[in-house]
Amino acid sequence: MNKTVNPNELTSDDDNGPLFVAQKKVYPQSTSGTFRRIKWGLMAFCLGVYYFLPFVRWNRGLGAPSQAVLVDLPNSRFYFFFIELWPQEVYYFTGLLIVAAVALFLMNSVGGRIWCGYLCPQTVWTDLFYAVERFVEGDRRERMRKDKAGGALTLKRVSDIALKHAIWLMIAWWTGGAWVLYFNDAPTLVKQLLTFQAPMIAYIWIGILTATTYVLAGFMREQVCTYMCPWPRIQAALTDEWALNVTYRYDRGEKRTSVKKAAELRALGKHVGDCVDCYQCVAVCPTGIDIRNGPQLECIQCGLCIDACDNVMTRIGRPKRLIGYDNDINIQRRLDGKAPIYRIVRARTIAYSAIIAAVGGIMLYVLATRTLLDLNVLHDRNPVAVKLSDGSIRNAYTVRLLNKSGYDRVVAIDADGPANLTIHVVGADSVTPDRPVIVIPRDSTSELRLLVTAPADSNPEKSIPVRFHVTDIGLGEVATTTDNFVSP
Repeated sequence: MNKTVNPNELTSDDDNGPLFVAQKKVYPQSTSGTFRRIKWGLMAFCLGVYYFLPFVRWNRGLGAPSQAVLVDLPNSRFYFFFIELWPQEVYYFTGLLIVAAVALFLMNSVGGRIWCGYLCPQTVWTDLFYAVERFVEGDRRERMRKDKAGGALTLKRVSDIALKHAIWLMIAWWTGGAWVLYFNDAPTLVKQLLTFQAPMIAYIWIGILTATTYVLAGFMREQVCTYMCPWPRIQAALTDEWALNVTYRYDRGEKRTSVKKAAELRALGKHVGDCVDCYQCVAVCPTGIDIRNGPQLECIQCGLCIDACDNVMTRIGRPKRLIGYDNDINIQRRLDGKAPIYRIVRARTIAYSAIIAAVGGIMLYVLATRTLLDLNVLHDRNPVAVKLSDGSIRNAYTVRLLNKSGYDRVVAIDADGPANLTIHVVGADSVTPDRPVIVIPRDSTSELRLLVTAPADSNPEKSIPVRFHVTDIGLGEVATTTDNFVSP
């Protein structure tokens, strides 16, 4: 008996239902169409970037890493093509996280769970594992028939299962292997891994990521999206009635009936829905839900049900998009016989876009104007000051010089504070004693001990500021910082 669905009575989940339901195996059927092609394209792009980006080279000069994207933990550096970030610049990562989070909010406000359906790593790798499963074991009906056979494990069946899991493990292994390549020179590490000369920590992480990829994409699949991932619950609080979501058009689809019966009723001039209860939308769904039951937590809005329904509508001569991206406003408007309306640009999307633009603009400005020469000074605490036999006062400082450029620098050190002060770098000889000149190697830090002495005739009676300057002799670039000169 066909059931007419009232959208006003639908809820995203059953209030009286259990918190967890045992997994029921889902057999997604292959389909073709616009959204399937989009998913194939995005999958190829995402996997291509992930797997091959570590092998992209970038020339940073002699002695510098040549890997375009590298997390250099031993030297505390992060390289991204022409950008090199130091530990002191962790605020860039904070900005990136803010941009990523707000971009996720923006995607949700425009098109629902776009991230979940097309870009999430769980979706991408699960989709890839499904493709392998179909290639080895056949499509939906064939896999269901083989599983129903139960204990009838023929040699062909065993070989198919072994081949499928072998390919899964190869994909999972390369996924773990690609991850560690971002933390060392990729060609070198690949050679070390193949000759069993790589660090043990690399093998450990490859093992961990291989296991997690194999289990999550091969077995847990939709359970990860439903029970492990917090985003389906968070996005429900962020969405609004204007957000586009994969929606079944009740006004067109109901009342459901078969193709033959629908033709008979239309011939008599009676109203009948376009939905023919073919269940193709259910068959292709990677989480096994029926989109005609309204919004559901399990729906990742991948759009495959749209393709499947469009194919059926084409075959029976009915208009496409019985299932399509639509908003909550239009669900009711269509039922009321009104024309649909869409509003992508609204206060919410403008606010999210403005935040992304503002944070991104600030990051770009700071990155473009940042200095590649930096200076940090730490005053000695014990003793804070020493009075010498001639009446002069000496303060000692630990100075750290940072050269973020790809070349050596010759720098001069100056200080402004007490009148007629002198500065001396402990352990370093200079041709200009009153203005020490030292060399800072490229892409490195140099730490030195600096003595600042105020003569007896200009001793300060109390603590006064002292300003340190480091000047690149060749380029004229200057880095400054301020501390205090203290009297005993």
